[in-house]
Amino acid sequence: MSQSKEAKASRLRETWHGERVPESRPTDLEAWLKQQESSSNRPKERTFIVASMSEQRRHDGLNVDQISMNEGRILIATGSILIIVGCQQPTTTKKTTAIEKPIHIELDQKSPGESKGNLEKQHEKHEFRVGYGKNGVGCKGSKFQEGVTPLGKFKVNAILSENKFLIDNSLVKTSGRTKEYLKQNLFSNMSSIDFKGDGQTGEYGSGYISLTPVPATPQPFTFNTYDGKFRWYSFAIHGTNEESRIGKRVTGGCINMKNKDIDILIENINLGDEVVITSPQSCNHS
Repeated sequence: MSQSKEAKASRLRETWHGERVPESRPTDLEAWLKQQESSSNRPKERTFIVASMSEQRRHDGLNVDQISMNEGRILIATGSILIIVGCQQPTTTKKTTAIEKPIHIELDQKSPGESKGNLEKQHEKHEFRVGYGKNGVGCKGSKFQEGVTPLGKFKVNAILSENKFLIDNSLVKTSGRTKEYLKQNLFSNMSSIDFKGDGQTGEYGSGYISLTPVPATPQPFTFNTYDGKFRWYSFAIHGTNEESRIGKRVTGGCINMKNKDIDILIENINLGDEVVITSPQSCNHS
């Protein structure tokens, strides 16, 4: 091939972290790359650049459009530049929750005002006061009853607030509604219910964390309509519209806390996080 034709023709230029690859047959190229990878601590990253004219796209019998590598992805830009990039980056698992241990809540049946919980995150502990069921405390593994707060281990299966919406896919299916509908309506519906019939709404305060027992046991939790509003009925930790109720046996069975505390929990927890509820006294409902 003449010098002028060589100047116009495609010339394969391959680099591996700045080192020139021997311009030989593809089999040699593969062998060279494997040798470099096995003898180097560099990340397994390969970049091949082929600058060519549209009429000349071959090198030693290889159609460069057909170059393939196990790790490679082929990107063809406009004109006649072919870039093949292969990268084997170390994988990292992003932690999806900020808490380091299960949230622990202890219900004091002798002195309800001493009932409290704590959240540990990044070596810091946030402590909060809680209220619980007006009818007492249920034993571990018991079926949820109105006015009774159960003991045991639970996991988060829904997080509802104005700023955060997370819900297990299984609950979406059970609801018979779309996830978008639930996101737009569920918490606002539940917040608009006047449970006591005194004209007051917003009993869940600024947020609602739904809990399901571990291991799973039959429960009356369900999506239904209450006072014309579509809602999710479950055992939960939630805020309040009346902070004087915190530290008392007054709820329908859920655990309540100040809105500033539920906001901190919601900010830091995720689906699947665990909540452990205990009491220094014996349960009174089985």
